[in-house]
Amino acid sequence: MIIAVDGPTASGKGTIAKALAGHFGLPHLDTGLLYRAVGRQVAMNGGDADDAADALAACDFPDSLLGDPALRDEDTGSLASRVSVHQDVRAALRQRQVDFARQPGGAVLDGRDIGTVIAPDADVKLFVTASPKTRAQRRYREMARTNTKGSYEEMLADIRARDERDTNRSEAPLKPAKDAHLLDTSDLTIGDAVQAAIKLIEGHLHSD
Repeated sequence: MIIAVDGPTASGKGTIAKALAGHFGLPHLDTGLLYRAVGRQVAMNGGDADDAADALAACDFPDSLLGDPALRDEDTGSLASRVSVHQDVRAALRQRQVDFARQPGGAVLDGRDIGTVIAPDADVKLFVTASPKTRAQRRYREMARTNTKGSYEEMLADIRARDERDTNRSEAPLKPAKDAHLLDTSDLTIGDAVQAAIKLIEGHLHSD
């Protein structure tokens, strides 16, 4: 069984995807981490994330980089959004994601184009979303817990900028697949969001 979980940053899709993987006994891939690794590698190379050639060169990052805690930084998240607009970067990372999805037994993948590009034939597709203000508040609380500098206003501006890039890029824009189940987590706790996702998937499977 392949489960595709898409959605914008800080919507809760990653947490939900991990929980679904545990619930259904499937391997999980956070595809956004691949783009964060490319963004991080661009910075380490001294390149420009908006330059297609620099971004493509950074796709040859070592696997060890995927374990770098810096990939979770807000700055790296912004770099990931910037490198993801390049068609050559998406093509370079696509096969790795497709192979993961098609492994025996299936998998859970979360990202921004899983249900539309990477696994359009997924058994179940979710599109997880939340209002920009809610997502900015979540990011701000995360930063406060880790003593990371930054204001709520900066988080909101960054999230809106990412949404603009992700939804309007020419290559694999962020959008729900036509057959995706929408899940708005704006007013849900993590636990409630996970339970809602499980209910949606089980309801979909039982209806087939």
